[in-house]
Amino acid sequence: MTATQGDLASLSRYIFRAPNWYASLAFALFVAALTGMAAFDSSFPLEDAWQGVFFVGIPTVAASAVTPVIDRRLGGQLTPNRASLLALSCELLVVVVLAIAGATAVVTPIDQQFVFNALIMALAAIFAVRLLVVMAVSRQSALVAAVPASVQTIAGGVLLFVYSGAMRYVEVGSGPVTDVVLTRQERAPAAIAQSVLPSDFVILGIMCVLYAGAAWGFLLVIDQPWRRSLGVSVLDFVQGFIGHIAEGTDELEGFFEEIGEEALVPVTVLSFRRPDGQEKARFVLPMIHPGPMGNIGGGNLPMRVAADAEGLAFPPHATAGHDFNLVTEREVDTILETAEAAYQRLEYHDVATRSRTLEEGDATMTGQAFGDSALLVNSFSPTYADDVEYAVGLSAASEARSGGLEDVMLVDAHNCNNGLQGEDLGHIVPGSQRSFDMIHGAGRLGEQLAAMARHPVRLGTAWEPTDWEPEDGIGPLGVRVAVVAVDGQTTAYVLVDGNNMEPGLRETLVAAVDGVDAVEIMTSDTHVVNTVEAENQVGQNLEEAALVAVVEDLVDRAAADLEPVEAGMASEKAEVTVFGNDRTETLASHANATVQMGAALAATFVVSVLSMSAVIFFLTP
Repeated sequence: MTATQGDLASLSRYIFRAPNWYASLAFALFVAALTGMAAFDSSFPLEDAWQGVFFVGIPTVAASAVTPVIDRRLGGQLTPNRASLLALSCELLVVVVLAIAGATAVVTPIDQQFVFNALIMALAAIFAVRLLVVMAVSRQSALVAAVPASVQTIAGGVLLFVYSGAMRYVEVGSGPVTDVVLTRQERAPAAIAQSVLPSDFVILGIMCVLYAGAAWGFLLVIDQPWRRSLGVSVLDFVQGFIGHIAEGTDELEGFFEEIGEEALVPVTVLSFRRPDGQEKARFVLPMIHPGPMGNIGGGNLPMRVAADAEGLAFPPHATAGHDFNLVTEREVDTILETAEAAYQRLEYHDVATRSRTLEEGDATMTGQAFGDSALLVNSFSPTYADDVEYAVGLSAASEARSGGLEDVMLVDAHNCNNGLQGEDLGHIVPGSQRSFDMIHGAGRLGEQLAAMARHPVRLGTAWEPTDWEPEDGIGPLGVRVAVVAVDGQTTAYVLVDGNNMEPGLRETLVAAVDGVDAVEIMTSDTHVVNTVEAENQVGQNLEEAALVAVVEDLVDRAAADLEPVEAGMASEKAEVTVFGNDRTETLASHANATVQMGAALAATFVVSVLSMSAVIFFLTP
């Protein structure tokens, strides 16, 4: 992950789930009641609360109920939960504006008309806000989106028109129906039943057009870089992101599909089976990155791999970065099908080498050959490292095979990083010193393993799902251990279902494990833990001692489970759609620029429309 991608990942702190529509409405009515008690001055507090619910809450209720119906009829995707949350947010905006205007009217010579002008501005503002959201969520044109977006403003305007007595200025005849339905100022609080001219509603309409035009212009400006560089609209990204954070939908995958590129990725399978043919454990390593987050794309790939294996599955992290994120969860099916194809053509051997560990610069590589193929696990701990670039991994695996190995499963242990601190987030890129450390180390280790003697192999496994949750940095696979015994030597491979580790934790775990001759700690890099926060590394939100105890126990259990096995390794290539070369960096750059510059640009638009609003009120009698 680069610094730019880290900035984008840090936006995950804003991730939340939209509450159910009834929860949003209940809170909206509660706020409306409090507003009534603060704003109105009748003899009874409950009457004030009721008036607040009626005059402030009714437009919110109408917007919550009617907006998704209209939007769906027009081909949109606004759900009741989203519509209710949007209506509540707009209600809060109106309340804040009125509170500021009311306080200003109390401490200054400004008359009550200023408060009504502020109300008109607030009603126009929420129309513009709702227009932006509806356009983003439903991907409708501005004219079509204006219909559902106007519901809350129209509802508030109608109540203001009826209960302010503005009807008496309009000559449409009189009669019982007109008086009862359209002229009800005697039933309104004194703060509302004042002289409001019909021209005020004309001004409201003009300001709605003005504010909507500003919102459309704002979108037009920030959308141009996205269309030029990625060929998509920023609204495509916003629509998917809102859908994912608000209701956990997979709409974001549609955006990723549009920017994605086809790629061929190796999928390597290392399987261990008992002499009777029953599979005991399966390592599966597709050279893709399990991101971007949650269940989007390949974010939950480790869990899918585990569910597809007959034996205990080990899905460690491959040498691939965010450019090799799968664009949709459907692509995981292709990966699993390719893994099954590799599994079906395995040739098993009942011999293996002892494990060997060597150091090359910052790289520490542990390897073990099974038959004519080998498992290699690379760690840069205790130095900080994040993802290894795809090209670096391919080069290192090729270098390892050049020593005489038939196939190589090269694992990125992904077990030491300092989160999102600093400019260099530990990405292992081609041409860097650490990329050559890894390549040369793989070459040396491959030659050594190819020349080592083979002996009968035994395997023991253990698994603990643990009580930790993604909030603690641990995914559903918990902690898994495989202990391999060859020629009197035992090697423990520990896989933690998490996204990287806190610095020093890997060394603590290795030092704590007794009873085996060699240990390496790996993480799966699952991104289900990143719907909580961008970092959330193993050890960040859980007690180190508790994890140490789990690993020690599992290693002991796996050592006690040792039994003779046969091992086989094979690789196949899968054709999948991934983010693509440099697409992640481009996306991150544009998203960060939109966030950083968008606020200033939005402020400029807001100041402009407010200035024009002031001019309109000043010129209007």
